[in-house]
Amino acid sequence: MQSLSQTERALVSGIDQQRMLSRTQEWTAVNSGTSNLEGLARMADLLSEAFSALPGEVRLHDPASVTVVDAEGREVEKAHGRHLVCSVRPGAQRRFLLTGHMDTVFPADHPFQALEWLDDDVLNGPGTADMKGGIAVIAEALMALETSDAAANVGYDVMINADEETGSLSSAWLIDELARGKFAALTYEPSALPDGTLAHARGGSGNFTLTFTGKSAHAGRNPQDGRNAIVAAADCAVRLKGLQYDELPINPAKIEGGAANNVVPDHAVLRFNIRPRTVEAAERFGTDLDTLVAELAREHDVQIARHGGISRPPKPVDETAQKLFDLVRDTGAALGQKIGWQSTGGVCDGNNIAANHVPVVDTMGVRGGKIHSPDEFMIAPSLTERAQLSAIVLHRLATGEGL
Repeated sequence: MQSLSQTERALVSGIDQQRMLSRTQEWTAVNSGTSNLEGLARMADLLSEAFSALPGEVRLHDPASVTVVDAEGREVEKAHGRHLVCSVRPGAQRRFLLTGHMDTVFPADHPFQALEWLDDDVLNGPGTADMKGGIAVIAEALMALETSDAAANVGYDVMINADEETGSLSSAWLIDELARGKFAALTYEPSALPDGTLAHARGGSGNFTLTFTGKSAHAGRNPQDGRNAIVAAADCAVRLKGLQYDELPINPAKIEGGAANNVVPDHAVLRFNIRPRTVEAAERFGTDLDTLVAELAREHDVQIARHGGISRPPKPVDETAQKLFDLVRDTGAALGQKIGWQSTGGVCDGNNIAANHVPVVDTMGVRGGKIHSPDEFMIAPSLTERAQLSAIVLHRLATGEGL
């Protein structure tokens, strides 16, 4: 496992750095913030063209319906872009799943839109690392795999969704459907660190909204007749923080509502995030939240409506998943790449895949850093590094090595 076979050397000989770089630059020039439906449609067309080079079928799937709570406490539908799936040899007994996302955190009106070379190897731009460079790696690695005789014995699905940056709420059903029964999965988030370190175990994530409905009254004449929704929401935020412990970080993030200073506010909206590090912590929080909501409603004499939940379950690394990490590490060593891993509190589609009991390594994308900021960068030579790594990992999985 520590050296490349002649077949593996031939496998990666045709990997094209310039093609991947050109694609990354072209795709990054298209703004595809999660809410930019026009930009996402343009990206879907470009990606359909790229993945049509593989011997499979490319389809675009409509997003599932997703609702959000607005500042007034109303539940409204939020539009999303379509999700791309390329299926190759769907009848194969051993099949893999490779995933990425076409959306970025930068909306069309964000000032960060242009590419800039910081030096000969480092490219700054929105989505270069997270993760249009990673999508270019997927396409290139699979094209290389298809040159091998072993490819005929396996199949795979590639899913590129349009809403990962906001929690994959409109594509979670598709991830679950595609993950079921897969032998292994690779996800192309950028490396956890610029040196190529992989994310290992991950905590989970849940976004919640509580809407408080009280009763308005004059703040001077008859405040006793009012039921202050802002006070109830603030009390809830403090008590939520009190539920926090090592395995369950809780972040009350925003309170909206109220009216004029002389009116007892009759509505408030509290938004918060939790990061359960274990399945047990997630389950315990559900019970604790039920109790807290009931207590607050009774004590403040308000109505409380709940929205949201845990969209990214915790992702522990079991024995089979660890074998996949070991395979990636050993393949990297054969390529002269030193690859380690570390646990992280960040989440991604790898959490959803692992919930289907599929081994997954979810930071197979390019080396880079400072994602979700105008300083985001990709280390351009890592396009070839990671494409070679993926191609050989997939080849070894196809020939029965590693797992």
